[in-house]
Amino acid sequence: MGILEGKKLLVTGVLMDSSIAFHVAKIAQEEGAEVVLTSFGRTMKITQTIAKRLPSTPEVLELDVSDQGHLDSLAERLGQQVDRLDGVLHSIGFAPPGAFNFLEGTWEDVSTALHVSAYSLKSLAAAALPVMGHGGSIVGLTFDAQFAWPVYDWMGVAKAAFESTNRYLARDLGPKGIRCNLVSAGPIRTTAAKSIPGFEQFEQTWHDRAPLGWDIRDAVPAARACAALLSDWFPATTGEIVHVDGGVHAMGQ
Repeated sequence: MGILEGKKLLVTGVLMDSSIAFHVAKIAQEEGAEVVLTSFGRTMKITQTIAKRLPSTPEVLELDVSDQGHLDSLAERLGQQVDRLDGVLHSIGFAPPGAFNFLEGTWEDVSTALHVSAYSLKSLAAAALPVMGHGGSIVGLTFDAQFAWPVYDWMGVAKAAFESTNRYLARDLGPKGIRCNLVSAGPIRTTAAKSIPGFEQFEQTWHDRAPLGWDIRDAVPAARACAALLSDWFPATTGEIVHVDGGVHAMGQ
């Protein structure tokens, strides 16, 4: 029996078969879970195509986390696919190009980054809440926000807000028996990474700094951590950030 046997999970952010979200969905199915994916707009067809590479092809629901109508109808639409929800993976992030210039980024750029990359954790949790019961788990993906990284700029600020949002969700959803945790992964060559100018700076140095080494093409370690947090194996853990970065977070400069 797998660690996710019988679980019903919602997984966002599947755009490439090399992504963490894709591997979370794959591992979840292999561990016995039923998975529903989300996508929206022009990326729907991409997600539907990539979904066919999973062990079992899941349904793909339309969800733009900046569209309140999509959020308001999510629980009802999920109810047409599953009888309940046991877990959610938040793998969503976006910032306009201007947000990657800290001093010149406009509020329009920054507000978009904060809305999609931080506030959406609360939005998604609230939207899923009507169909999620005691023992549920919300897991999000972050990139360590305790430092001012090269090139990350306002997305780094958004990740700091994201991590704070996780703690407040843990506070407010804990009495309902729902856990909220994050996985802080090292750099993975994903769609999100490709959208960040100069992201190759991380790729060039991360392996050398990581005590365990780091493979930017291997999303499986982070995905396994997500799967574990979505399972019942961490029943008393919430508000936490689990680092899956080869140990870089613990090393000095």
